[in-house]
Amino acid sequence: MNQLFREHLRRLRNNPDVIIPDDSIFQLPEKIIQFGTGAFLRGLADYYVDKANRQGIFNGRIVVIKSTDQGDLKAFERQDNLYTHVMKGLQNGKLVEETIISSSISRVLSAKNQWSLVLDCARNPAIKIAFSNTTELGIQLVQDDIYQWPPVSFPGKLLAFLYTRFKAFGGNPDAGLVIVATELISDNGKKLESIVLELAHRNGLESSFIDWLEQCNSFCNSLVDRIVPGRPDDLMKKEIEEHLGYKDDLMIISEYYGLWAIEGDKKVKEILSFSQIDPGVIIEPDIELYRELKLRILNGSHTLGCGLAYLSGFPTVAKAMEDELFSSFITNLIQNEIAVSIPYPVSTERTQKFSKMILDRFRNPYIGHKWINITHNYSAKINSRVIPAFLEFHKEYGVAPEYMTFGFAVYIFFMKATRKDSDNYYGFSNGTYYLIQDQRAPYFYQKWQLSSLSEMVHLILKDPFIWGTDLTKMGVSEDNVVHYLESLINLGAAQTLAEFLTKTEYAKI
Repeated sequence: MNQLFREHLRRLRNNPDVIIPDDSIFQLPEKIIQFGTGAFLRGLADYYVDKANRQGIFNGRIVVIKSTDQGDLKAFERQDNLYTHVMKGLQNGKLVEETIISSSISRVLSAKNQWSLVLDCARNPAIKIAFSNTTELGIQLVQDDIYQWPPVSFPGKLLAFLYTRFKAFGGNPDAGLVIVATELISDNGKKLESIVLELAHRNGLESSFIDWLEQCNSFCNSLVDRIVPGRPDDLMKKEIEEHLGYKDDLMIISEYYGLWAIEGDKKVKEILSFSQIDPGVIIEPDIELYRELKLRILNGSHTLGCGLAYLSGFPTVAKAMEDELFSSFITNLIQNEIAVSIPYPVSTERTQKFSKMILDRFRNPYIGHKWINITHNYSAKINSRVIPAFLEFHKEYGVAPEYMTFGFAVYIFFMKATRKDSDNYYGFSNGTYYLIQDQRAPYFYQKWQLSSLSEMVHLILKDPFIWGTDLTKMGVSEDNVVHYLESLINLGAAQTLAEFLTKTEYAKI
């Protein structure tokens, strides 16, 4: 079987199951510099650029900078920087699938061995955009020398690139870049900008450059949302390759759904013209609404469902959604509690539409999203993702949301350690031990030593150390939480859920 490379494309053009790039795309100029070769950027940002190129809109390719020693740089060379992107998912309840050969990347350069070529890109007037999703030191301030070959940190590399560009174009205001950070931290673009500015001062760079840096470059916050597991497992990869008729060492899979919300003005939108081709790319002056919707509806329901699903014996999100009871719990939780209590001004129509998309994503049978991974840092996630919506619900309706309360009880039970090994705490469920990967594990270990369940529940619910507030003053029924915990102990998670749903007002929709 042949390897994927450019000359092989001609033989694939009659295959209706894969979208093939046109020869003209390989003649497009380089317009983007990208820090990071990982599957996530290739499955989201590079996908939108490739889609726009195929529609004749953006008409530019990406130079990718590889900053780490991990991975195989030669794999990109062998395949002429082409790779297969397989998207699978649900849309309006129906299975959808799309397979493309992406030609968005023109070159991949090693920062370690080809830094001079990277800086040559800074002198290219056509390059107007920078993407980042860094896994080295990420968006952190470290002492760095921009004259090193290359600088150590990503912000240092970016600063060296921008300084070279400033010198090459004599400080021309039009030479500035639109820089879009996709790292999974809040205000990623603005934090990157502050670090780059601090490094510019520490490196003693001239004030005219610092003015240009601040005034002529746009550091954009962005919110990204697409599950990109990356390389498929060996069995799936072999099946896809046999079906398509070629080998691909860079193949990635992702869900069909994608969201990339970028904070920017009209000028940013004009430069990022690829945003025109897909409703998943949103450029607005304020993206807080999209952050809130994702954080509360997607992340919040994940958090409130993870312990329940794992304790019920469901390994993945999709597997749990096949169960009628769990699906009913998550659906009602989202639609009747979380969506109606977003602590941000948003229309009911918007929240319901977003909720429907989230439920489609949860039911996606192609993505093996493991619940046990979602339980990592359970306590912090409860506090940041759930409590604001809980408080908003209580403020709006004067009572505690019962599904969230049930989720809190399950969280307390999941945090029950039955084994302690050095600094590790283990719970027990379905005949096996699981590691509780949470900073609050010692706290719950101590609380579960109390002889009285009622006393333990009272102490935990009123503790702002856990919730950031006293839940006993927010209408949470301690008796209900005790009852849920007794049922979890005696009957298990699945039966406890079944009993809960029969007694809750909006259990069936």
